[in-house]
Amino acid sequence: MSERTGVSKAMLGQLERQESSPTMATLWKIAKGFDLPLSVLIEEPGTPANHSSYKNRKLDGIFEYKTLFAFDPLLACEMFILRLPPGKESLSSAHACGVIEDIVIISGELEVMLNNQWQCLKTGAVLRFNADCEHGYKNLTDQDVVFHNIIHYPKK
Repeated sequence: MSERTGVSKAMLGQLERQESSPTMATLWKIAKGFDLPLSVLIEEPGTPANHSSYKNRKLDGIFEYKTLFAFDPLLACEMFILRLPPGKESLSSAHACGVIEDIVIISGELEVMLNNQWQCLKTGAVLRFNADCEHGYKNLTDQDVVFHNIIHYPKK
């Protein structure tokens, strides 16, 4: 599993024994290593594709999120709403080749890193990018930023 995901054996052991909580980056590495969508790792098993959890959950101690649409194999996408508190930053390693992310800013300002450059997105802004490269999110303001994240996977 370590070779396949790029996550150390020690970290995988800690996760398995529930001694540590995974970061978003670690979850993405595991999902990518097994060619799985992200929601498979964060939703309850058997969650239907059209189910909305409506539960705020913390991910990696940074993001608060809700799954709006779990992975739908017919559409090959999933949708989340994320809240990033002031002063927080999250970097993400490259996803699998062909993965595309859409960002829709609901409220606040979000800095997004693509190609090692940060760009500011304000309320109402949208961005679509190839997520098969390192990217990141940060909030430099004193207010939460809330945004939709739609993840599209290549159809098999």
